[in-house]
Amino acid sequence: MYIALTGTPGTGKTSAAKILAARGHSIATVEEIAAQHDALETVEGEKEIDTVKLSAAVFEPSETVIVVGHLAHYIPNTVCIILRCHPNKMKQRLSTRNYSKEKILENMEAEAIDIILTEALEAWDNVFEIDTSDLIPELVADAIERIINGNADEYSPGKIDWSGAVMDWY
Repeated sequence: MYIALTGTPGTGKTSAAKILAARGHSIATVEEIAAQHDALETVEGEKEIDTVKLSAAVFEPSETVIVVGHLAHYIPNTVCIILRCHPNKMKQRLSTRNYSKEKILENMEAEAIDIILTEALEAWDNVFEIDTSDLIPELVADAIERIINGNADEYSPGKIDWSGAVMDWY
């Protein structure tokens, strides 16, 4: 089965995935799977994933694979885990990357208005969210494993609301 590990950039997907891989979980990125299914192309020097083509081409794997990426929720999955982060904390995290101010703001806004959560809830039944704002990556990985093992009640969607943070930006 596929387990989607998704979230806005800066929520901790890659850090948690590295820990999960070290713990023995099979990890793949959305980009890797897209390349395997001819759903990845380069447009103006940027890699783009055709999510429609990708979701139509993916087959159920023979093992459990955690698919990591901000588009992972487009891949047919059994469990969809969304990492969430307060937009102000996300801004701090993204500022350490080579992101423009516009790209940072775009990601903060996407997180504040629950874009990935909304998309996932429209497509899948088993959607969970983890607030990573104040968690170290090891604790995020622990939470992901709890969800995978069926101890997911505390991670049901709808408990995280960053919409009020937007007003602080103006």
